[in-house]
Amino acid sequence: MRPTENPIPAAPAVTRQLAGFIENTRWSDLPTAIQHEAKRALVNYFAVALAGCDDPDIGKVLALQGCLRGGGQGRVIGRSERLDMLDAAAINAMSANVYDFDDTHIPTIIHPTAPVAAALFALAETRPVSGEQLLLALALGIEVECRLGMALHPWHYQRGWHITSTCGVFGAAAAVGNVLGLNARQLHWALGNASAQASGLVETLGSAAKSLSVGNAPRNGMLSALLAEQGFAGPEQPLEGERGFLRVMGEQPRYAALQEGLGEQWSLAANTYKPYPCGVVLNPVIEACLALAQQRDWSREPIDRIELIGHPLLRERTDRPTIGLGRESQVSAQHAVAVSLLTGQAGLASFSDAAVADERLRALYPKLVMRDDPSYSVESAQVHIWLQSGELVSHRVETARGGLALPLSDAELEAKLRELAAYGRSGCAVAPLLDGLWALDKAADAGHLMALAAG
Repeated sequence: MRPTENPIPAAPAVTRQLAGFIENTRWSDLPTAIQHEAKRALVNYFAVALAGCDDPDIGKVLALQGCLRGGGQGRVIGRSERLDMLDAAAINAMSANVYDFDDTHIPTIIHPTAPVAAALFALAETRPVSGEQLLLALALGIEVECRLGMALHPWHYQRGWHITSTCGVFGAAAAVGNVLGLNARQLHWALGNASAQASGLVETLGSAAKSLSVGNAPRNGMLSALLAEQGFAGPEQPLEGERGFLRVMGEQPRYAALQEGLGEQWSLAANTYKPYPCGVVLNPVIEACLALAQQRDWSREPIDRIELIGHPLLRERTDRPTIGLGRESQVSAQHAVAVSLLTGQAGLASFSDAAVADERLRALYPKLVMRDDPSYSVESAQVHIWLQSGELVSHRVETARGGLALPLSDAELEAKLRELAAYGRSGCAVAPLLDGLWALDKAADAGHLMALAAG
């Protein structure tokens, strides 16, 4: 006789619960602080999208899409082209992600706003959507994608899945479904349709393909909700099923992360905005090196060895000594240490092809060794520098600027938008755009912001 196989324990009906949450939550249910955080997320979103709008890889995708199916109602942030709404959503999310300057949900390292906001604004150009509707849907979409990330973290990333892309498609589907007024059954289908289109690989980090999967998240999420509106049915258990998203893409799904505090504890409260255009785990590293750069001219010092201590995720994501492109430098600890230490700068130009080609910086790459210390948070790091004389110089950052304990202020986010809009050379009307973002909950037409943001 065959031995009796242990059945997989029944999972809670989390898809149904999330669908009901999306359908029934109202703007007034959100705490005032979360309502304001939704606006802050959009200020940062437009800032980083305006920086990336002129990136050559974005131009390549736009040129191809123009040949395949040009024309449409969808504006492209920082540019004059018009596309259909699915392509517009994809391009705008890619622009927001291409420089790795987008926001970060600290518990999961998801970049939550781009996949959701890009879909919502593309939709808002095709039908009336009020500012309050869009902000509510943004908060709901971010909640869904981040809770899914919490249910899968850290196994999901360790398996090689790019969590912003894989979870972002669900956030976009939830948000668009909310604006469309889908009922719980249709929202269930939308999440099911999204489950069939959730993809993105960590292997693509440091390449343009990483942003391609981020662009697919709003495109596919929007398509999932629009199909559900037409009665296109998804599976009954797309999230919790035996072969559903959570079990296939993780080891031990934490269903409680999807259920506990739903509607009371909001993921936007754990969202952060970067002061530097690189992987968020590099923020404390850069801060430590910038502090050291103020002490002396390290380009004249005979450095023997540099040791970087941090959370294991720091090494897993950024130990990249053999980079050749600016895109790769965004996730390279070797480059982040070298450029911030030797130049005292860490802006967009610091992570460019030209910066990576600088032999002064490259000479420092092999001197870096990385050491894991699980007692460190992802927002902390320590840098030790040994000189050939034997002298040791160190600096530790417990919490980097832009983290949960030291968040960027509203004024700093405004300054970021102004700076990045200038960098992207879009000609965007920054002052009216900022005014519109801060007053979005009072606006009858959320789509008008895209007219202000277009080139």
